Amino acid sequence: MTRVTKPDRRDFLKIGATGAAGLVLGFVLPEREKLEAQFNRIPVVNPAAYLHIGTDDSLTFIAPKAEMGQGSLTGLAMLLADELDADWSKLRYEFAPVDPQLYGAVQGVVGSFSIRSYFEPMRRTGATARAMLLEAAAKRWNIGASSLRTENGFVINPANNARLNYGAIAAEAAKLPVPVTVRLKEVKDFKLIRKPIKRLETHDKITGKTKFGIDARLDGMLYAVLERSPVFGGKVLSFDATKAKAVPGVKDVLLIPSATSTSGGRTMTAGGGVAVIAENTWAAMQGRKALDIKWDENGRGAVDSAAITKLFIEKIQQKGVPARSVGNAETALASAAKKLEAVYEAPYLSHAPMEPMNCTAVVRNGGCEVWAPTQMQTFARDLAAQAAGVAPEKVKLNTMFMGGGFGRRGSVDYVGEAVAIAKAAGAPVKLTWSREDDMQHDLYRPASYVKFAGALDAGGWPTAFTAKVASPPFPAVDQNGLARTAVEGIHDIEYGIPNIQVDYHRPDVHVPVTYWRSVGYSQNTFFTESFIDELAAAGGKDPLEFRRRLLKDNPRMLNVLNLAAEKAGWGKAPAGRFQGISVVNNIGSYTAQVAEVSVTNGRLKIHKVTCAVDCGHHVNPATARQQVESGIVYGLTACLKGAITIEKGRVKQSNFHDYEMLRIHEMPAIDTHLVMSTENPGGLGEASTPGIAPAVGNAIFKATGKRLRRMPMRDADLA
Repeated sequence: MTRVTKPDRRDFLKIGATGAAGLVLGFVLPEREKLEAQFNRIPVVNPAAYLHIGTDDSLTFIAPKAEMGQGSLTGLAMLLADELDADWSKLRYEFAPVDPQLYGAVQGVVGSFSIRSYFEPMRRTGATARAMLLEAAAKRWNIGASSLRTENGFVINPANNARLNYGAIAAEAAKLPVPVTVRLKEVKDFKLIRKPIKRLETHDKITGKTKFGIDARLDGMLYAVLERSPVFGGKVLSFDATKAKAVPGVKDVLLIPSATSTSGGRTMTAGGGVAVIAENTWAAMQGRKALDIKWDENGRGAVDSAAITKLFIEKIQQKGVPARSVGNAETALASAAKKLEAVYEAPYLSHAPMEPMNCTAVVRNGGCEVWAPTQMQTFARDLAAQAAGVAPEKVKLNTMFMGGGFGRRGSVDYVGEAVAIAKAAGAPVKLTWSREDDMQHDLYRPASYVKFAGALDAGGWPTAFTAKVASPPFPAVDQNGLARTAVEGIHDIEYGIPNIQVDYHRPDVHVPVTYWRSVGYSQNTFFTESFIDELAAAGGKDPLEFRRRLLKDNPRMLNVLNLAAEKAGWGKAPAGRFQGISVVNNIGSYTAQVAEVSVTNGRLKIHKVTCAVDCGHHVNPATARQQVESGIVYGLTACLKGAITIEKGRVKQSNFHDYEMLRIHEMPAIDTHLVMSTENPGGLGEASTPGIAPAVGNAIFKATGKRLRRMPMRDADLA
């Protein structure tokens, strides 16, 4: 459908000559309300600048989002360039600076919002620029703009085939008034959108030109590592640096205080510790090994995973905070023809990005400059300001490419650490976390413990569904004491069950937690979709037919369920193989998965995963499939491998030898199907992650009759 929009004039950043000369346009971020509601902020109207057309015919996309491999840099540029009728081969990019006046109070990448929140603003920016370029050409030629057309970076007069490239008229266009309305293209007229366009940064990544955070280099730079308390919340009592300073290359050893900043309604903290500063990272690491530190463990040195689970069990015995209440589940359970109960558990998980945390910083001349691979530029800038002791506007943050984030780089503790060390050292400093640092000082996906109960009528159909959820809260509880991230994927199930009761029970645990790819859905979809399967089995129903009936009033979810089942050949698996199914809508994208597995001599083999996704409008089908497949890889690793355990108040795992990743030979074939839709875009970075574990678990039940209610699922559990 063609859309006509009427942008408010205050939505434009600037239309006029800039340092580079040409046309600059921008729009308010519609995602701001979602982001700032999430971080408890009142929305403030501020514009954002996205586009510069230079008089030299250059075309620069000013990217408001960071890039960590999710492909949003290319996707957002495609939206803008398609409506602009730009020459894609000329398009270049740069990351936007952090500026609340231009980009809103909270600037960052979170919740798979990039495409779904920018889908229309990027198109509006391109369409408006195109309209102004047409008008500028019309004035130069003294003809009506409606008689002209645009193509591949040119305004063309069809009457005589005269052509003007955009750069030639950019300055003239910049002087024109903003159009009151702009018309967006119909789907049939897209030239870039919905095409498998190669990513903008691929060539530079292949040739090594792309600069990730860990690649930052400054003249006169020193290198640092930081020894943190092995117990979360511990503090340095004393330290002896004599042996550390004797290590060749070590320059200094410094006590670094903690730094705290509130940004976007969230408190950001860098915990501090003892920093070793050296001529290179290896020397710094060797010096750290020689440190003698005495720690105050704050009374937490005896905590272990068993004690945490015990706390969860105790909590669900107490009164909880209602997350959802529909009908009267208690009465329905009491009068049920059949009642079913089950307990599900999931451990803490590390993010484990391939590029460990790092940051480069310099504090001088009353200001601070930072080179950071961060998902949340605003948070990084504000914590850097606090650590440097300067005003936020005195901090220049350079957004670097990220070697993975998965939510970990939404927290910016490593930025505060780097700035504090640079300030103390009086020189540019690069702080590098080792893999062990990254694993043992992460902010983790919370552990969770859920007790379900379900009721079935005489026909085997569900009449009640209840859940008691115990999971550490993050980023905070609301005014009623509810942590929505802890119950999402349970309290918002879309099945047509008449009586639903979901309660949250808050356990306070000292292990720090934060967002992890697909957030609460990552464990809760496993819990919920497995228990739904249990109800189907108890009622003597086929899991597919059971879901079909419960989703009859949800056409989009029902459609992907049917599509996945059809493409997987539900019920027609080869001999010795068994299928399990799951559905979820976690980020505005409806996703169904069918896993096909075999279990031979107690060993699990996942042969194939069929995934159907309705994400509404999708921009780049190649990137969309990449995201779906990477989400399944990430989810499978959690399903089969991942577990962070606590022993003596410390994280037991330290590297990939005891926190394993999925290996190539363990990877199933993936068959991905994207629904062609014109609905509002959903996210894709997290869409497929939560659904794979229950699909596998449900297939294992079909294969063995054993119901696995705890992640990770080990071969030993199948014996």
